[in-house]
Order: sequence, then C-alpha cells, then structure tokens
Amino acid sequence: MPIATLSLFRFSGALPRLWVIGQMSAARLTLRRERRALFWKLCGSGTGEGFTPKPNWGVWAILATWPDEATARDAVATSPVFARWRSHAAESWTLFLDPTSARGAWAGVNPFLPGLAPAASGPVIALTRATIRPGRALRFWNRVPDISAAIGSDPNVVFKIGIGEVPLLHQVTFSVWPDAASMARFARGNGPHGQAIAAVRDGNWFAEELYARFALLGTAGSWQGGDPLARLRQEKDAA
Repeated sequence: MPIATLSLFRFSGALPRLWVIGQMSAARLTLRRERRALFWKLCGSGTGEGFTPKPNWGVWAILATWPDEATARDAVATSPVFARWRSHAAESWTLFLDPTSARGAWAGVNPFLPGLAPAASGPVIALTRATIRPGRALRFWNRVPDISAAIGSDPNVVFKIGIGEVPLLHQVTFSVWPDAASMARFARGNGPHGQAIAAVRDGNWFAEELYARFALLGTAGSWQGGDPLARLRQEKDAA
C-alpha cells in the first residue's frame, strides 16, 4: 500500500528563501515528471505552536505518497527536486509514514489509503487537512491561537507543525504523539481543540477535509540540529 513522506526544509538567508519561493512554481514542473510519486503537494508553513496565519518564510515542505517504502526512500534520496532543495537548505528532515486510517479527501482524492494490517503500537502521527470556506475564514483563525497554545503546552506532543498550500484557506496540521491514547485525549477533550471541532461541524466551515493517521516507519536527516523524535526512542529503550 502507498507510503507517505513529509519532507521539511529550513532555508536560512534572503537568497535561499527567495529561491524556494520560486520553487513553488518551478518544482511543480519537475514533480509532474516524477513517475514514482502517486501524489504530491508543495507547502509553506506557519509560525508559532502548531500553526498560525503568519507565514514562516524559512520552512517549506514536500508531502508525497509512493508505492512502497523502498521506492519512497529511494525517491527522497535521488529525486532531482529533493536533491536541489537539500542543496539550498540549511537542513532537512523526512518522516516515512505508513497510513493506518484516512477519511475524507484532498483535492478530490484520498491519497493515504491504509493497508490491511492492524495499526502497530507506538508513535501515532496525525494529519488534518482542510479547505476553509472563505466566508468562515475569520471565525476559523480566531480559534487558532487557543488551539496552538494548547498544542504547545501539551507535554505529550513530540513534534508539531502547520503547513499549507494556500495561505489562510488550505491548511494542514501535522503532529507526532507517543501513542493513540494521548492524541485522543487532546483531540476529543473539552479544550480549545474539541470546542473548535464542534464549531466546525455546526457552522460548516470546511469545503473539504481529510483526517489521516500514520505509523512511523523511520526518519532521515535532522531538524533544529538533531532528531525531534529522540525522546520517543529514549523512552522505548528505557521501557
């Protein structure tokens, strides 16, 4: 079944940042010729805990799916787009992800078809993607500061980032949790996130939405000078 990758790239300095902004158009031409990719999206990122409407001009992402893990690893290592982005970036980090559940659609399709095997125990990666109705955007973003603060203060979240294709309207939240229970407590509780979900349902804020969960297959590269998931490995070794 398809394997997903999220590759994050950090660009330092004015020229590399201008270069990657240009790649939002140029890289699309190359990725269209990358036959190994089943699905791909180029994304910017937001600042703060989780995500905010204020863009982070230094961090950009490539999200893709591939036929299998071996193809995914080879493509990330050898694809011209990934190689060019790494050569201009100060650092890069890729997560290799096995879909365990997915519902909804992204640009009319569900790219994260889960396999038949039951989800393994261990870290859980959550991805939520939504197209916000323009008339509901202000209400949505008024909710964001409280949700971002809650994510940032939750001791269980191991890694989080907000990315998106179109500022303000096409948004993706991505987070890594030590297990399904800790993620569920945050998502379904009566805090800011749970209240926002209820408001979304009552107000019909999203034109399109997708919710996916993944098991972690591995990582490559580094982020902020190290491995953001080292804590999970240390806890596993200590168990």
